[in-house]
Formats: sequence, structure tokens, C-alpha cells
Amino acid sequence: MANSMTGFGRGEASGSGYQISIELKSVNHRFLEVMVRMPRNFSSFEERIRKTLQEKFQRGRIEVHVNVVETEERKRLVKVDNDLALSYDKTLKDLALALHTVYETDIYRLVNFPEVLSVVEPEIDLDALWETCAKALLKATDGFGQMRRSEGEKLTTDLLQRIDFLTEYLHTISERAPYVVTDHQERLQERLQTLLGEVELDGVRLANEVVYFADRASITEELVRFDSHLAQSREALRSSESVGRKLDFLVQEMNREINTIGSKANDLKIGQQVIRVKSELEKVREQIQNLE
Repeated sequence: MANSMTGFGRGEASGSGYQISIELKSVNHRFLEVMVRMPRNFSSFEERIRKTLQEKFQRGRIEVHVNVVETEERKRLVKVDNDLALSYDKTLKDLALALHTVYETDIYRLVNFPEVLSVVEPEIDLDALWETCAKALLKATDGFGQMRRSEGEKLTTDLLQRIDFLTEYLHTISERAPYVVTDHQERLQERLQTLLGEVELDGVRLANEVVYFADRASITEELVRFDSHLAQSREALRSSESVGRKLDFLVQEMNREINTIGSKANDLKIGQQVIRVKSELEKVREQIQNLE
């Protein structure tokens, strides 16, 4: 079955002192576009997340939201910039000497100067943390993919039903097609008889005119091609591959064929079926915009 392009999935995993939650949601898009939003200090994971999704999905605009929360108190260290502290101290001594005043070193004052003391964050084991992120991503993609498959099954069922409708309309047109020529012959003969009165009709010229009309109004090729497009559409919908673009092309071709049928047949009853076909094709076109 074909997959839908819309879906939602969520996954969580804990490890390495963090809890990671990932949400995926997607909407229709002509191609695959992955948008990742996550804390800046974990941005190195962005390309890995994007590559994972590109391997699993073909179309849709997928938004990825990554939330990272610490679950353990991490030990932070205080670092002293000795050189900077000594530089502050020497500068103050020089200033006191220049001002002819007494200066006594005060360590508590020195540590309050900018950047003498700084808090050092412990290094994060990104490889270990990626394993946790990958677990959350796997859970999210599983739910996300299941929802896309479920939505795709509903779309496929609806589209197959509409293809059945189109097949019925096409069958009605096929049954009516042979009568288009005979009706034309009868109308032509009646008009000529009215115009000529008692004058005898030229049977050869009338037959030639009918043959010419039959050739010009023949819709056999268009009906065969249309039926072939319907068969290909059924086959595509039962495939598990990305079929959205293929179906979009087939609908364009069916529209082309039905327009030709309508213009060539020039028949009221066929024209009514043509309108039904075009209306149904528009519904099909709208639905396949949701397929991957």
C-alpha cells in the first residue's frame, strides 16, 4: 500500500545523564525536506538525524523537534586564571606606586575581577549520547511511519474506489462509441434528404463522408490508453514504494485523453460521461497530493 505524507511520531530514551525526547511531524511536500530543531550544543547530531530520515522516507516536509533534559547533576569545576590574577595584582601595585599609596594584595578582591574565576562544564560523551538519541529517534520513526502507513491505507482504499468509478464511466463511453457514427450517418442522411427533396442521394459520396467522420471521431486509441493508465494506477497504489509523483503524471495523462475523447466524439451522451470523468479525476488529483 502507498504511504501518506502526513504523520506524527514521538519517542523518548534516557542514558548518559540525559533524557532525550524527539517529535516528528510531516505535511505534504513535492520532495523530502527535513527541518531539525534542537539545542545548539547538540547540533552535531543534526546531520545524523537527517540522514536517518532520508533513508526511511522519500517525500514530505518533516519537522524534527529534539528536547534534551539532564537527569543527573553533573560535576562542574572552577578554573583559576593564575596569569590573569597576577596581571591584575601587578597592575594594582603599579597604580598604587604611581599614586604614592599603600597597596596590599587581597586575594578575595582579585577573584572578583572579570574572568579570573570561571566555571568549567564537564565534557559530554557525544558518542554515548548519540546512542540514546538514536533510540529515541527509532521509537519516533516507528510511530511516525505507522501513522503514515495507516493514513496511506485509507487514501489507497478511497483512490481504488474512484478508479473503479472511472472504469465504469469509461465502459459506458466504450459502449456508446459505435453509435456515434451510425447516429451521424442517420442525421446526415436526413439533412441531405430534406435539402435535396426527391433527388436521389449519391450513396458513394454519403458512404465516403461517413467513413471520413468515423475515422475523425474514432476514440479507440484514447480509450485503450486511458484504460492502460487506470491499470498502472491500480498497480502503483498496491505498491509499497513512493508513488505520488507517478500517479500525478498518470492523472495528467488521463486528463489529456478524456479531453481528446470529448472533443473527437462530439456526442451528448459521451459528453455527459466526460464531465463525470473529469470531475472524478480532479478528486483523484487532490487525494494523491497526500501520497508519498
